[in-house]
Amino acid sequence: MPYLNNTNNTNEVAIFYEDHGAGKPVILIHGWPLSHRSWDTQVTPLIEAGYRVIAYDRRGFGQSATEWNRYDYDTLAADLNALITGLDLNDVALVGFSMGGGEVVRYLTNYGAGRVSKAALIASIIPLVPQKEDNPDGVPQDELDKIAEALKTDRVAFLKDFHKNFYNYSLLKKDVSEARLEADFIVASGASENATQKAAEAWATTDFRPELKNVTVPTLIVHGDSDNIVPIKTSAEQAAKGIDNNEYHIIEGAPHGLNVTHSFELNSLLLSFLNK
Repeated sequence: MPYLNNTNNTNEVAIFYEDHGAGKPVILIHGWPLSHRSWDTQVTPLIEAGYRVIAYDRRGFGQSATEWNRYDYDTLAADLNALITGLDLNDVALVGFSMGGGEVVRYLTNYGAGRVSKAALIASIIPLVPQKEDNPDGVPQDELDKIAEALKTDRVAFLKDFHKNFYNYSLLKKDVSEARLEADFIVASGASENATQKAAEAWATTDFRPELKNVTVPTLIVHGDSDNIVPIKTSAEQAAKGIDNNEYHIIEGAPHGLNVTHSFELNSLLLSFLNK
């Protein structure tokens, strides 16, 4: 199985990735608290459309190695850079889902766009999650505090309900199967407990608003207007205003996990954007 080590850090961490297809490279960066397998419904259409698709596991998640402390976005972007330079990739399209949008923006901030031709922010946390005086539509701090506490006291119980909210799943609205919920739970519960907590701290506290100016490549922004995890007003609406060269699409009725529930719509938008 392929791994790349991030040698930019004091402690090397082995990052697991899959690399399939040929053509221009597309790197898929998964959301919290899943793994590269969350992109399954996008990988095959992208490969069949003629792209080289590289999907990897964030440190501490999936099959990547775990480190104790370093889950800040500088470190996560360094892992992405190690992948890009290790595979000597150019003309790359970076596609970040949810938390993964942070790696996209921080990579462009720290390493520039020399190897990157396009970016996509899918149901992304960019630019800011928490509610603040100048971000009234963000998630209230007490809700974020409850998530942090739940991850410390009963992480697996929290994850059960979290993935229902991920897809807006209820007795009256079953947009995904129970098997999908179980599969996601297995992946999420199998991640490092410490990594799950530290990564959540990263996405819940990092303010990317000053970095939006660094996103200079053509950028696709896709969000669902029924996202109960990352409210559209604190994320996509602001990203679309702060990133100059962007193409913004709202998928009506889509939840946070729109890459699964609305895969046809997302794949069509993504392929149209990449083909331009």
